[in-house]
Amino acid sequence: MNQNLKPILSCLILFFFFFNFQTGISQQISKEEMLFLTAEWQGERFEDGRPKVSDDLIERMKLVTHEEAWAVMNGAGYKYQYAEGWQIINPDSVLVGRAVTATFTPGRPDIHKAIDDRGKSEGKKGQNVWPVDVLVQGDVYVADQFGIHVGGPTIGDNVANAIYAKSGNGIVYDGAVRDIVGLKELGGFTSFFTSYHPSHHNQRGDLNTMLIGINRPTRIRQVTVMAGDVVLGRDGAVSFIPPHLAEKVVVTSEIVRLRDMFGHERIRAGVYTAGQIDTRWAEDIERDFSSWLNEHIDELPVPKEQIQEILKTRTW
Repeated sequence: MNQNLKPILSCLILFFFFFNFQTGISQQISKEEMLFLTAEWQGERFEDGRPKVSDDLIERMKLVTHEEAWAVMNGAGYKYQYAEGWQIINPDSVLVGRAVTATFTPGRPDIHKAIDDRGKSEGKKGQNVWPVDVLVQGDVYVADQFGIHVGGPTIGDNVANAIYAKSGNGIVYDGAVRDIVGLKELGGFTSFFTSYHPSHHNQRGDLNTMLIGINRPTRIRQVTVMAGDVVLGRDGAVSFIPPHLAEKVVVTSEIVRLRDMFGHERIRAGVYTAGQIDTRWAEDIERDFSSWLNEHIDELPVPKEQIQEILKTRTW
């Protein structure tokens, strides 16, 4: 090798090492890493690479139950997508949206300062609002706050108002929130959180939290959540549905809903016994179900277009 090229080559190696290192430790995931980790998703994406499940599927997901979502995900090998044991704001409402993830860890002065200094150089302020800046309408803010209680809250009524304004949705937050009265005043802020405490994070002399990831894989209880997952929060629990399974979950739910309606109606009318319905259906029952779908297509709680799709794919 030409001896004159050695210093140049050394500088290039150092530059690429430094660039890759900086990219690797940045709080927000790179588009390349997002595409790499969500390769199963073949649909539309946001500009940063986050999977964008359609608004239609998001709306239809609101009628899906955890049992229906769990059955599809479990059958596909996704056995740890369900988290329970939450306190809830607006417990009678359903929370559905696309996940934006944030990961906090216990504070450490040197790392916190490095992260904070970089953020300030980019014009950012408190770390707890950095993930909020990423939100768009239809998102759900999903944060691993490592369950911290006293001195833990990074969300109070001010941050909650910002979240709600940007997303129109609530949160799934594995930690403590504050200003609970103010949070309850936000009518659509359906939220799942671990605890409530009136204190706040990083009080003077107590650096206890720092933000280490935005839209990177994060842990919520026993679930690994990825940005772009569809969040389904209802009935005291939350399911996190990988985007490539969202359509299958919704369609399966709609079919189950229709079959239940048909089965219950026929049992009440004395056409079939519970034993006939509560097992694999005979071909004559399946044919009856298809006829029933056609007859009631304008009356059923599933969009007409979806029923027509179901009928097209049936082989009986």
